[in-house]
Amino acid sequence: MTAPHETAYPRLKQDPTARELDLHFTPSADERAFVQALSKQPAIRLAVMLHLKTLPHRGHFGALSQIPERIVRHVADALGYRRAFSASDLDAYDASRMKREHIAKIRQYLNVRPLGEPGRQWLRTVAQQAAQTKHMLPDIINVMVEELYHHRYELPAFRTLDDIATAARESVHEGHFERIAALLTPAARKKIDELLAVTPGDTHSGWQALKREPKRPGNKEVRFYLQHIDRLQKLAAMIPALEVPVPKLKYFRAMARALDAGELAELKPAKRYALAAVFIRSRHGKALDDAADLFIRLMQNLENTAQKNLMAYQVEHLKRTDSLVGQLKEILQAYQVDGTDSQRIDAIGDVIGPDLARTLAECDEHMAYAGKNFLPFLAKPYAQQRALLLNCLEVMELRTSSQDPAMERLVKALAALRAQRRDVVEAASLGLSLEHDFGWMSANWRRHVFPKDWGVDRAGWMQRRYFELAVLFQIKDELKSGDLFIPGGERYDDYREELVDESTFQEELGNYGEVSGIATEPAAFVETLREQLRTKCREVNARFPENAHADIVDGRLILRKLPRTELSQAIALVDSLITERLPETSIVDVLVDATSWVDLNRHFKPLAGTEARVRDLHHRVVTTLFCYGCNLGPTQTARSVRGFSRRQAAWLNLKYVTEDTLERATVDTINLYNKFELPGYWGSGKSASADGTKWSVYEQNLLSEYHIRYGGYGGIGYYHVSDKYIALFSRFIPCGAYEAIYILDGLIENRAEIRPDTVHGDTQAQNFPVFGLAHLLGIDLMPRIRNVKDLSLSKPDPQASYPNIQALFGDGSIDWNLIETHLHDMLRVAASIKTGKISASTILRRLGNYSRKNKLYFAFKELGRVIRTLFLLRYIDDVEVRKTIQAATNKSEEFNNFTKWAFFGGQGIIAENVLHEQQKIVGYNHLVANLVILHNVEQMSRVLAELRDEGIEISPAVLAGLSPYRTAHINRFGDYTVDTSREVTPIDFARRILRAAEEAAAAERDEEELSSASYKS
Repeated sequence: MTAPHETAYPRLKQDPTARELDLHFTPSADERAFVQALSKQPAIRLAVMLHLKTLPHRGHFGALSQIPERIVRHVADALGYRRAFSASDLDAYDASRMKREHIAKIRQYLNVRPLGEPGRQWLRTVAQQAAQTKHMLPDIINVMVEELYHHRYELPAFRTLDDIATAARESVHEGHFERIAALLTPAARKKIDELLAVTPGDTHSGWQALKREPKRPGNKEVRFYLQHIDRLQKLAAMIPALEVPVPKLKYFRAMARALDAGELAELKPAKRYALAAVFIRSRHGKALDDAADLFIRLMQNLENTAQKNLMAYQVEHLKRTDSLVGQLKEILQAYQVDGTDSQRIDAIGDVIGPDLARTLAECDEHMAYAGKNFLPFLAKPYAQQRALLLNCLEVMELRTSSQDPAMERLVKALAALRAQRRDVVEAASLGLSLEHDFGWMSANWRRHVFPKDWGVDRAGWMQRRYFELAVLFQIKDELKSGDLFIPGGERYDDYREELVDESTFQEELGNYGEVSGIATEPAAFVETLREQLRTKCREVNARFPENAHADIVDGRLILRKLPRTELSQAIALVDSLITERLPETSIVDVLVDATSWVDLNRHFKPLAGTEARVRDLHHRVVTTLFCYGCNLGPTQTARSVRGFSRRQAAWLNLKYVTEDTLERATVDTINLYNKFELPGYWGSGKSASADGTKWSVYEQNLLSEYHIRYGGYGGIGYYHVSDKYIALFSRFIPCGAYEAIYILDGLIENRAEIRPDTVHGDTQAQNFPVFGLAHLLGIDLMPRIRNVKDLSLSKPDPQASYPNIQALFGDGSIDWNLIETHLHDMLRVAASIKTGKISASTILRRLGNYSRKNKLYFAFKELGRVIRTLFLLRYIDDVEVRKTIQAATNKSEEFNNFTKWAFFGGQGIIAENVLHEQQKIVGYNHLVANLVILHNVEQMSRVLAELRDEGIEISPAVLAGLSPYRTAHINRFGDYTVDTSREVTPIDFARRILRAAEEAAAAERDEEELSSASYKS
């Protein structure tokens, strides 16, 4: 059964503040008159007034004995009744017939009505509608509570709402199961039954094989995985399209993934076949994405191999290069010999010698491999990979998202060449036109596909291998940019289908413009933005001569380093005292306390939705968080925690926990943390910084890549850290991914009460489309800039001149017509992201540097040039902007180190090779890190209050210089005892570190120090 505190079902606070009592429970003159008209007896008047004042706050007429004593006493005092009323007086009224008469009049006075049977029927309909898209019972109950309030109904008992929500959810789910199962043919049902069959003594089944994930993409693994995809395609072909809301599909998929073949076989037929069908379709879509990832990885490996072979060749033939250069020097010297032209020619001929053909051949060979031309080295490794790459293409069945069908013709040409072994083929024989189908090909590729030394008689003929390679590399780029898509895929499907339709967009447009403050009419949008850029350019140009932190030397911008912020003695003293006084504890005890405060247990429920059967759920939750969040793993956890088996930890993770579960738990942790006074001194919550850190993983999975910058194989944990030090969002991404495309997700998808609208990041967190999209989403992107001297600004007008900063501008100006023409399409993308139809990272992945046909890419790029120029002008002109960015990015780097400290087990290597489990482990670690931060802040608040009472100087500037990333008092190692039965000290939010008068005086006195203080523990 769902607990009332997990929902929005109203409850009276047991200990309301004086302000809350005065605001919500002080009777008005009209209310006094209403009560006085009902009775002359003080006890009855008090009872009626209590019902009258508490009904809006608990939604129903409960027993008066359930009202907190502070509220009863406050209402009695407000009515002038000084004598104490006993509980028996109130109980007697509740049992009297008079109460029913008074309740009817209170309902009439407050304009509320009892639910009744017609109301219950209506409420069941509300629950049915909510259950169409929601699967968590608290969410369905919250919808019912909101509708009951909206329609002025008195709330029924919570158990009634819970029963209605449960029945509605089961009814909706059964309806979906019946419809899906009815669509399946007898052959499809028979195939599902075969998947679930397990041979006695064998733990493997066809169902388990569906969950197979790709390993490191070697030749053998790619071949086997493509065979797996082929089997999935045949299975998926037997499953019709499923008309089920996306949230339900995700929920059904998680349910199916958590079940093994035996558990699924025990379900009712309709549910069994429906869950199997949903899972098969989802695995097929993911497998198609995996095929694209495998193809891209194979092409990248092919290019890396060619690059290495080129470098080896250049080193090996360095002597020949030296010889040719030496020979050229002798030729030049011979040319300088005094004498006739004939004598000079003879001297040159003596230098060249008799073997002119060999020398020319050496020159041709050197020129073929000169510079970074690795293309000649692709042919040999390609011969080994050709069949696998063409198999990937056959599986993906690529389609173009642009108006140009040339790429589809080229893909068909590759399929036609599959059985060919000839070195030379004719383009026309493949249905290709030299005029229309090769415009994308670079000059370097053309030299190899159409060699210059071929005569006129071979015009239109191609080198087959280089033609295939050129097309394959172009396919790789267009897959990344979205110019090609995979029908039925998830990440590589046609992104245009995920955008809001035109009618919905028009409905959202007016509200979007009002909320964002952005003009939605193209001409007005462009004129406003253009004038902002003109004004900013003039202002920065005028102030530049007095700018002591920037200069232009030899046409390049030089920004002077920011001075180091010195640690004040007051901050150092308080920080050291906190370190001394924080009580020593263990990481497990920290998790016990923090999970109790947040009440995380309510998020850990069976994915199937049945009643939890786990005994001592709190103990299991803490141990599972410790197991995965600290990376001990089930086996080591079973060795370290008494009375806990490996299977118990793994079972709870599989049956109870999804990424959504961890996200909801993290949001609750953040919201509780935000109630403390101390984080308010560290930041306003209006900004966050994004940064990634490498997590080591084993090489036997598709996500793992070798990271050049960090070294070693792994993936990137990407975090958004609030200026209040708490991490709001986390994601696990491949090492090869461009981090900038994920920077906006953390703000858009953030569900916590801390709602930043400014995001900082390092240099990788910026490119033109990211700046453009951030602006339309109302997000202020302010990254740290390295090598700023190499960046060029864009002018608002071609003829504009800014003498003091002219050297900072490039040759071109902004193409305002392009922005105006495509503003409608760009706003449609922004509206789609705002409404949750598509993620910011999905669209930014399509707007990368590989886009060549997508006009939307060029429009976002042009808008991004404007927004980045505005930002760079601020970056140059205002040193405080640079200080703010540096302080914010420092917090991200500190959090990265803090998460690594918490992830101390297993040598810090993520042992899972399954992608969704890797993402869950990063989510576990994020949650554990936030719980430790929450615990530290609670402990720091206690110590600071003690120090204040002892007369230690504590000011806002001192508090702003502290950090919650403290680890010295927490023991991570030893014999762990999870004691959830011990008493946990409750949080006291009423405790203040600074009194109001002290705070105001100290803020005024330390204003200057507060602006610059930054201390990292």
